[in-house]
Amino acid sequence: MPKEIKGHSLSRPISRRGFLKGTALGLASTAVPFAKADASFWDAYFQKHFREMNEDELREVIKRLEKEYAEEYDTKFNIKTTKAMPGTLFGYGLDLSRCIGCRRCVYACVRENNQSRDPQIHWITVLRFKKGEKWIDLEESEKYYYPEAVPEEGYFYMPVQCQQCENPPCVRVCPTQATWKEPDGIVVIDYNWCIGCRYCMASCPYGARRFNLAKPRIRKEELNPESHYLGNRPRYKGVVEKCIFCVQRTRAGRYPACVEICPVGARKFGNLLDPKSEIRYCIENKRVFRLKEDLNTYPKFYYFFAT
Repeated sequence: MPKEIKGHSLSRPISRRGFLKGTALGLASTAVPFAKADASFWDAYFQKHFREMNEDELREVIKRLEKEYAEEYDTKFNIKTTKAMPGTLFGYGLDLSRCIGCRRCVYACVRENNQSRDPQIHWITVLRFKKGEKWIDLEESEKYYYPEAVPEEGYFYMPVQCQQCENPPCVRVCPTQATWKEPDGIVVIDYNWCIGCRYCMASCPYGARRFNLAKPRIRKEELNPESHYLGNRPRYKGVVEKCIFCVQRTRAGRYPACVEICPVGARKFGNLLDPKSEIRYCIENKRVFRLKEDLNTYPKFYYFFAT
C-alpha cells in the first residue's frame, strides 16, 4: 500500500500548483527573509499557467514582467501575447544544395531572440560533413569548424534546430506542462512554469533544447526589447529554451530572423495550409525529407535539394 502524507498518497501525482503552494507556505512560516518578499514575488510564485489566464490576468502578468525586466536590464520591454492566427500551420524548409555554412543564421537568431552571450547559447547548430561520408549521424557530426572562407570544397552543411514536431516527445514528458504545441504548430515554453528538470532535453531526438545552467548575460546594447511571452523574452537561470520560429515576428506576418538573413536564400518559411505558399511549393516539387522520420515525430521542418 502506498504511504500517505496528510491524506496525500505518494502514488498520486502532485500538481505544480499544489507543490508550489505547499513549499511557499513552508517557506513563509519558517524563513525570516521570505517574510520580506514583496507582492510581486508571490504573484510570480503562484502565477497561473499561460493557457489558464484570462485577459485581465494576462495583462497583470505582462505588466509585472515588463517592470521586472526594466529593472533588471535598464531597458523598456514590450512583451506581446499575440495568439496564433486562424488557418495557419507554420512550416520550414531548408535547401541543403544552397547552404554555404556561413552561420549568419546562427547569429541573427542570437540577436533576435535574446540568447545568452555568456555562457553562450545557440538555438541553431550548423553541422559540417565531407561529401560522400555518412551524414545522418547528427550526434557524431562536426559542429565546430573554422574555415578561412565558405563554402569549402569537398564539404556540405546541414543546419539543425527545433523541428517543431507535430507529435513532440518533449511535450509528453514535461511534468508541469510548461511546454506545449500551439494551434499554429509552434512548440512553445512558458519559462515561468519550467522547473528545469530537463526531461524535454532527454526526450528530444534532435538535440534542439538548451538549458540555462548559469544566469544568462546580455549587454544592454544587444537586447531586443520587442518580445513575446512565449518567445524571445529574456530567460532565467535554470530553465530550458529553444527555437520558437521567432513567434514575435511570424505572428506579425514577418519571416523568422534566420530566413531573412540567409545570403543565398536557402531557408524557406510559410503556411503549410496555404497551397500557394512557398513552403508548400517546395514540399510538392523538391526532393524532400525530414530528420528521423521513423520516430513518428512528424517534424514541420523539411530538408530538400534544389536539383
